Amino acid sequence: MFLANRSQIRHISTAWPQVLWYGFDREEQDRKNMYADNTLTPKEAVRLCALGTLALSNEAMRYSVLAHAARHFMSRVTGPSLELMGTSLELLKFEGLIAPSDGQGMEDDAAMDLTEKGRAELQKLLTARVRAESNDLNKLIITLKFRFLHLLPLEEQCNQVDSLCDAAQAELSRLGDLRDNHCSETGHLTAWLDHDLDLVEKRLEWLEGLRNDLYEKAFPKT
Repeated sequence: MFLANRSQIRHISTAWPQVLWYGFDREEQDRKNMYADNTLTPKEAVRLCALGTLALSNEAMRYSVLAHAARHFMSRVTGPSLELMGTSLELLKFEGLIAPSDGQGMEDDAAMDLTEKGRAELQKLLTARVRAESNDLNKLIITLKFRFLHLLPLEEQCNQVDSLCDAAQAELSRLGDLRDNHCSETGHLTAWLDHDLDLVEKRLEWLEGLRNDLYEKAFPKT
């Protein structure tokens, strides 16, 4: 697998080289499982981005174009990340999730199609749970969910937004407990936590509005 050195990392945000997608580690063939709590690992987030990007195109995409499109999207959400650099499109081809419609693959920049197995994998990744925490990986996964959410049936879209509402409520509870336990301290912690709580409350309000809209479409009143 290709690993970038630190000097290369400094340039990733402006020029993600396509070669980052071309390394292929045979040991990854056995990596099938999510985290134990059924949430996505960094490499599965990359898979979700690549498969979803191909699904949105509604047509075959050149190997290099797909690699660049997925890498560009992720880099703009999370910034440079070593965890998101190693997954290869060759692995997706090896597993039968994407297949060339002409040519071979990386070596001749073939046009790649999403297979039926790839569509099933995309749905599995899209319906994975989201952790109730704030970090770059979670931000990427939630952003990818919203980018590809409309590819799911309406009822499943409702389930996914329900899950995101639950995660936001859990985050509110966690941050609220932290604030309550440190509200007597001097300094700026309380003000920062109030800022965080306000952001989460606004996110929850937005999610609940989206959930109501989806439920009305999925279960129209007669």
